[in-house]
Amino acid sequence: MRLKKSFQLALNILFHSKLRSWLTIIGIIIGIGAVVAILSISDGAQQQLESRLGSLGADILTITSGGMSRASGSGSGFSGGSPPGLEGTTESTGTQKNLTIRDINVIKTIDNVKYVMGQVSGTADVIYGSKTLSDSRCTGVDGLVWEKVTTATLSSGRFLASGDTYSIVIGQRIAESSFDSELTINSKLVIGGKSFNVVGILEDDSGIYMPLDIARDILEGVGDNEFNSILVKIENVDLSDDTVDAITSKLMLSRGILNEKNIDFSVSNPSTMQETMTETMNTLGLFLGAIAAISLLVGAIGIANSMFTSVLERTRDIGVMKAIGAKNKDILTIFLFNSGLIGLVGGIGGVIVGFLASTAISTLAGTSTTTTSGPGGGGMFSSMFSSTYVSPEIVIGALLVSILVGMIAGAIPAYRASKLNPVDALRYE
Repeated sequence: MRLKKSFQLALNILFHSKLRSWLTIIGIIIGIGAVVAILSISDGAQQQLESRLGSLGADILTITSGGMSRASGSGSGFSGGSPPGLEGTTESTGTQKNLTIRDINVIKTIDNVKYVMGQVSGTADVIYGSKTLSDSRCTGVDGLVWEKVTTATLSSGRFLASGDTYSIVIGQRIAESSFDSELTINSKLVIGGKSFNVVGILEDDSGIYMPLDIARDILEGVGDNEFNSILVKIENVDLSDDTVDAITSKLMLSRGILNEKNIDFSVSNPSTMQETMTETMNTLGLFLGAIAAISLLVGAIGIANSMFTSVLERTRDIGVMKAIGAKNKDILTIFLFNSGLIGLVGGIGGVIVGFLASTAISTLAGTSTTTTSGPGGGGMFSSMFSSTYVSPEIVIGALLVSILVGMIAGAIPAYRASKLNPVDALRYE
């Protein structure tokens, strides 16, 4: 019997067992849909994570005042002064002591360090027109170095220069949605009673950046010779852990700290954070994928059950086909095609359902992020699942797996059908 004829007979069996077949197919749709949705959301979250961590700059280390417990062998600590979107709760291990120009000079002597910049930060009321934006985050930076160490991208205007005094660069979210009208280059803002001119707007940012000396006058609680944090741009990212260890050792010596338990500063390393978070995402994806695979297993059991029933219902038909010359392999092929078709139809439906489900979840996550993020911007994790990516590999893999599951589940019933004795099959009622 030709394969074409076997395929036609298998298709005929599928169409003439509508209710049972479609109930079985629904099980496959649910399983494949769950797998596709989870994998696409996981891939989208992975891309989002890499994009956000990449924008922080793997070659930028951040040193902040206030120590914390360090994970053994991590080579870095993460404090409340971590880059935006990566804030976390930390346990201080030492009395907080602000960073100074002396710390900057010490860091400059370390190998692999390219640029060093201290910055101060605080909150202030920002006035534009008749509206006041209370407690806005403002950061004082060194105009000579800031452009070289920042990972931000300009949407318009320029960065701060060394000769700027009452000039500021603002984030795009501040410019577009914080006041009654959109801010543009050369807009005038009043901060701390002083008038500032907007010279630049940063993409996907919600901060306000001004010259360091001016920030010391405007912001409260900022010392004349102190910094809230120090940014360090390194030359070789592969040596980031060694550089973190060198910075820690030299700052401990400079600040007179003999015991690691008394460290009053912390150093965050984006490359280490990226590796940790990527591993976490991969583990989470595997865990969720395993849960979705259970649904697929249930669908496979449904196919096997459906095929056993189909064989029983067509016992006489099998006897007739064998009586007119059909071989065991022909019967086996027909029922394997039938189970494979069930898997294929379920796989196609599962891909569609998975795509729709992942799109809906990403849309809801994006809406939630937009709603909850204010001028300070939402955290990285709040928007991690706001994107989805259904790759061709996921689609092809899902279809192949569904067909394979269908044929494996139908293999035993198909084999039993092929071994039926024609005489016994014709006598079956």
